[in-house]
Amino acid sequence: MTPSADDRAVTVTVTPTGERTPAGEPVRVTASGGTLTSVTVTDTEGHKLAGKVAADGRSWVSVRKAVPGAAYAVTATTRTDGGTAKTTEAAFTTAPADKVNKVDWRPGTGTGTGTTVGVAQPISLVFDHPVKNRAEVEKQLRITTSNHTEGSWGWIRDWSGRDRVDWRPKSYWKPGTKVTLNAELNGTDSGAAGGWFVRDYTTTFTIGARQIVEVDLDRHQLTLVRDGETVRRIPVSGGTPGGDKRSWRGTAVLMAKEGTINMNSETVGLADAYNKMVDYSMRLTWSGMYAHAAPWNARWFGNANRSSGCIGMSDADAAWFYGQVRPGNPFEITGKDTKGVVAPGNGFGAWNLSWTEWQQKSALR
Repeated sequence: MTPSADDRAVTVTVTPTGERTPAGEPVRVTASGGTLTSVTVTDTEGHKLAGKVAADGRSWVSVRKAVPGAAYAVTATTRTDGGTAKTTEAAFTTAPADKVNKVDWRPGTGTGTGTTVGVAQPISLVFDHPVKNRAEVEKQLRITTSNHTEGSWGWIRDWSGRDRVDWRPKSYWKPGTKVTLNAELNGTDSGAAGGWFVRDYTTTFTIGARQIVEVDLDRHQLTLVRDGETVRRIPVSGGTPGGDKRSWRGTAVLMAKEGTINMNSETVGLADAYNKMVDYSMRLTWSGMYAHAAPWNARWFGNANRSSGCIGMSDADAAWFYGQVRPGNPFEITGKDTKGVVAPGNGFGAWNLSWTEWQQKSALR
């Protein structure tokens, strides 16, 4: 007896197929002669690729891409137009990555997850290798905030020379905002010379009080402002005018509280001007500008700029100030005789671009 059209076998097609297929593509399952009722795609570690069946029931596509060097098992359940159910199984493997791209991300690396940061803290990802497929990478970066903060990614060159992408809000964060980064990069190709990403990255953090550090180099004064109220004014001495020892101006963001460190002028291109241990060191740029204790410069605090580019203060003031600030606090620096404005890649200098200029640095604009 010949089966009716409604009971003929359903044909299921899975792509990719075979051994060592190229990674970086979604898994697709199609059915002819019937409809898909469920599809499961699982790797050897038990991780499932989520996806959804199309409205007509004829196809299923995974949300994430197949990653390099993985083996996948596919199970598809179908139903004929006549109601007969059938299960089809398939398998395929992907070629391993010939080169792997890795990410250093902030806040997160070195500070742990769930940290509290200041209102100017960007989300920053620095890549080991070049990223040519910037739009594809940016599509995989998800920012979730507790109050729908407006912001944008921007691609810049890090001080180290590596490719980097930062996300900053349109204006300073609102205190109390909870932020999550989900960088779903596993299975994404960086492009030529960059290699594959083979893992995802995530971090969460919370925004602390609206605390702003105002540095007036012309008046040789630092003012800590919290929630609109002046907490304390501190006499300081900035970079010596007229040469390479001048300070930067614009908005710098406190990158890290590094405590007591060795500062060697040769590492920042100032020959053998100094080599000493410095207390209460707070990094503001990758190029070597800090706020810190500078007791050797005591006679200049509040009177003149005579440092090698940093913002120096007394031991007592530095100890107090160090205990008040946290990474992510903006230092809004003004002064007539400076080296210029902090560049986006020299620490977290994105705030020195207008919102329109920053948005234009997104690969998706």
